[in-house]
Amino acid sequence: MERVLLIDDDTELCELLGRFLGSEGFDVSASHDGAEGARRALGGDFSVVVLDVMLPGLGGLDVLRRIRAASAVPVVMLTARGEDMDRILGLELGADDYVPKPFNPRELLARVRAVLRRSAVSPGAGDRIAIGDLEADTGERSVRTGGRVVDTTTVEFDLLVALAREAGRVVSREDLVRTVLGREFTPFDRSIDTHVSNLRKKLGPRPDGLERIKSVRGAGYMYTRPASGG
Repeated sequence: MERVLLIDDDTELCELLGRFLGSEGFDVSASHDGAEGARRALGGDFSVVVLDVMLPGLGGLDVLRRIRAASAVPVVMLTARGEDMDRILGLELGADDYVPKPFNPRELLARVRAVLRRSAVSPGAGDRIAIGDLEADTGERSVRTGGRVVDTTTVEFDLLVALAREAGRVVSREDLVRTVLGREFTPFDRSIDTHVSNLRKKLGPRPDGLERIKSVRGAGYMYTRPASGG
């Protein structure tokens, strides 16, 4: 049974979500305090964390910082509708996805299931992608550049694989949203762009100094191949 940790000071909402997600087969726990939620997220064997941005005391973004400093557990942020800055900051800090409040519980369920599908690991069942000094193992869900281990979130890893499998060709933002985030593309959703920016920072430039992931205006993104074609 997948374990979900809700970190939200709205006890009524947590009870509602606990009952709903429980009826869908999840084992749900709740924390109503940011500091306690961070401790539980790092100390418990949770499959996914649902984290509200607006928390008393230690805010949701600070909770996310603490989690990401030590864990790659998938995190879905709850943000106030229209608060684009909170959403962007959350994604930049390593959140896997977000749901704006108020929301339909079924929308949250869909996002939770999507991040769980992305984070599912089947050791030995994957393949190895090598482009220049980049190595990505889809079984281990591991990434290396020049032998250096690169820590990625579940979304960042799937984004890298989606681009690397099409290296040298442009992948549209629409296709990336559908295949990586598991939802339909909307023109004002810039989530995939934030994830690309995070991934670029983590990977760094190619050994020749050129960028690995190129933006193609009006088209999408492309993982570039070195001149040798490797």
